Amino acid sequence: MIKDVSLGQYFPGNSVIHRLDPRIKIILTMTFIVVLFICRGFIPYAIMTVFLFSVIFATKINIRLIFKSLKPILILLIFTAVLNIFYTKSGTVLFSIGTIDITTGGVLTAVFMTVRIVLLVAGTFVMLTYTTSPIMLTDGLESLLSPLKKIKFPVHELSMMMSIALRFIPTLIEETEKIMSAQKSRGASFETGSLIQRAKALVPVLVPLFINAFRRAEDLALAMECRCYRGGENRVRMRVFKLSSLDISALCISIIIFTSVIIISYTSSFGVVI
Repeated sequence: MIKDVSLGQYFPGNSVIHRLDPRIKIILTMTFIVVLFICRGFIPYAIMTVFLFSVIFATKINIRLIFKSLKPILILLIFTAVLNIFYTKSGTVLFSIGTIDITTGGVLTAVFMTVRIVLLVAGTFVMLTYTTSPIMLTDGLESLLSPLKKIKFPVHELSMMMSIALRFIPTLIEETEKIMSAQKSRGASFETGSLIQRAKALVPVLVPLFINAFRRAEDLALAMECRCYRGGENRVRMRVFKLSSLDISALCISIIIFTSVIIISYTSSFGVVI
């Protein structure tokens, strides 16, 4: 399961999505997430699904990798689906389990909520972390938030923290695998026993992991101090962002698609409200 966590990983490439300005990708990702929460009915979700698969195809990233990255949230998907099936009472009753009625509205809501979470996670990975390096993502976020500097908001520090977090997620995952392998070689078992026993078995993993994480943070702070790092004041970027025709085209096409989804969601009676 640890190996399936791909958050923070960047896959270099020269696809259309890779070449987009990071500011455009951040804006499109945020808009994509908002529109997902506005979607109502089959047609809007179908359009959003086709849009995401088109983006995945354009990135030239193996789709198996996308599905593999969804394994860590499988329990969340099942939990969400079960809750919606049992607690949504709209529609026709399909069958009953004791005093609990399973309705068509509950089943449809569970399906839509599951699809929403899958699209949200996969879309964020594909449009941001998989196709944008942490440095470019940080610079793009800092550029978008630069107007907040006028009210003394620590834009550069916030962007730097996000960049460092994304940078060290793969490192921490790799280190977790090494610690777990070392514990297994000493007879530890992480896959057998009850839930409480499995949680207790993780303690010998978490303690050295946190110690190593704090040690890395201290080393990084010392390295930045030795290089006279003093925040974003008077700092310049190696690359100056400039919107291209590709960025404008991608933004316009996405706006048209998202607007269509919103209009269909509020004008079509086909589907259920969630």
